[in-house]
Amino acid sequence: MEQHKTYYVGIDISSETFTSSIGTGDQGWSVLGKAETFANTQEGNNDYLKWLSQQDVRPGNSIICMENTGVYSEQIAYFLQSQGFQISIETPLKVKRSFKIDGHKTDPVDSRQIAEYAYRFYDELRIWKPRREVLEQVKILLATREQLVTQKTGHCNSLKALKRKVIRVGMAEELLETLISTLKDQIKAIETEMNKLIRQEADLAQEQALLTSVPGVGKLLSAQALILFHQMDGELSDKKMAAFIGICPYEHSSGTSVKRKARTSQHGPEVIRKLLNLAARSVCTHIPVYRQYYLRKLAEGKAKSLAINNVGNKLLSVMVAIFKSGVPYIPGYRSIHPRLLTKS
Repeated sequence: MEQHKTYYVGIDISSETFTSSIGTGDQGWSVLGKAETFANTQEGNNDYLKWLSQQDVRPGNSIICMENTGVYSEQIAYFLQSQGFQISIETPLKVKRSFKIDGHKTDPVDSRQIAEYAYRFYDELRIWKPRREVLEQVKILLATREQLVTQKTGHCNSLKALKRKVIRVGMAEELLETLISTLKDQIKAIETEMNKLIRQEADLAQEQALLTSVPGVGKLLSAQALILFHQMDGELSDKKMAAFIGICPYEHSSGTSVKRKARTSQHGPEVIRKLLNLAARSVCTHIPVYRQYYLRKLAEGKAKSLAINNVGNKLLSVMVAIFKSGVPYIPGYRSIHPRLLTKS
């Protein structure tokens, strides 16, 4: 983002309402007027648009910043984006760490801080764009599937415990078995619908076919990867993806007294991290080249969990490379540095 704006708008969002403040940086940072609160509804969105117009805030002269509050922030974000405004959605922790914990904490105060955050960190703001509709649908189906899988696992554990009891109750066991069977059918239905949505889009179907050509990568992992790869800002890279998912080891050392082992942050989307871990374990068992890589890491003295994480990073690198190149996985492929090539 090269050119600064005249107005910096901050929105603090809750379930029922949202509060907005407007600031300007023409002659140093200053807040214009008082914060206003609106209903977090379509009618409230229309009232907010009128208020912005009255303050001379237009799409061309402003940037609107808000915190990511999940479904609470979706409606106003989609609405303002449809009106041509530039929207930046930042993580609440990132905004919070930019200010001292001092003084009152109210919705108007928070909205002013978010507006000031947009002014101070303007060059670092990322413009939000709605995710492609089919990818949003796939994401919802994946999240729903994960919830059903969690429920099924809980019911299976409960049933297993009941069957080990001395005193058995047939009705309780039958109810759990029915629930488990129903959940299995629902999970299969979700997977069918998800695959159908992807197949309907030629480019997504082709990209998924490329990703599933990688050993250990199935439909679920490839669907998760499609969502993340398409939402990344700027050039897609394996290092950026590893950091975002939370599988990139970070060094922790200071001088000669502090020297800890490198650890992953474990931040980021949990489901794809779990699926990558499962894929890494699978290829370490069944694919010779990954098995050799895994054993080499163990021989270097690395813990099993770290060696598995290394394999997961390697798989992710291959997935990113194939996604960007459009070339399917080639078993046994090895890249050769130009310096190693001999002239004939």
